[in-house]
Amino acid sequence: MQEIRLIGCDELVHVQDIVYRTWPDTYGKILSRQQIDYMLQLFYNLPALEKSMEQDHLYHVFFEDGIPLGFIDVQPNTLPEALKLHKLYVLPDNHGKRIGKQLFQKAEEIAKVHGMKRLYLNVNRSNNAIEFYRAMGLQVLKEEDVDIGNGYLMEDFVMEKILD
Repeated sequence: MQEIRLIGCDELVHVQDIVYRTWPDTYGKILSRQQIDYMLQLFYNLPALEKSMEQDHLYHVFFEDGIPLGFIDVQPNTLPEALKLHKLYVLPDNHGKRIGKQLFQKAEEIAKVHGMKRLYLNVNRSNNAIEFYRAMGLQVLKEEDVDIGNGYLMEDFVMEKILD
């Protein structure tokens, strides 16, 4: 059985586990191990994840037979009438199984429920996921470099999709 459901603070360990198992594969060739470790500690420790929930981040996890295989982190109204897709990760062994597409469609559904007219995200300019996002209908709006401290930058594209 498959389901995508909203989780609470008590289940954020699923998000943390997926990230820690996904990042080496996703970012291992484009970021240094030191930067990966820094970012994991900065963004994915449980207090940071809990704080993001207090700031209206919504975490939806994809479960198959009770096993978490991916998740999205979305936040409505970060810009006028816009939903920000902060994160979409699927465990590497499950790529190609349409889980990412289902999670993206869930983000679009959440946007529409909240009356949002567009969905946007940041993605590393060297991340293979750019092609996935293009296939989902997003277009690159601009490049953006975000200083995250410790001498590290997130070198991203900002991508957007206008919703029907």
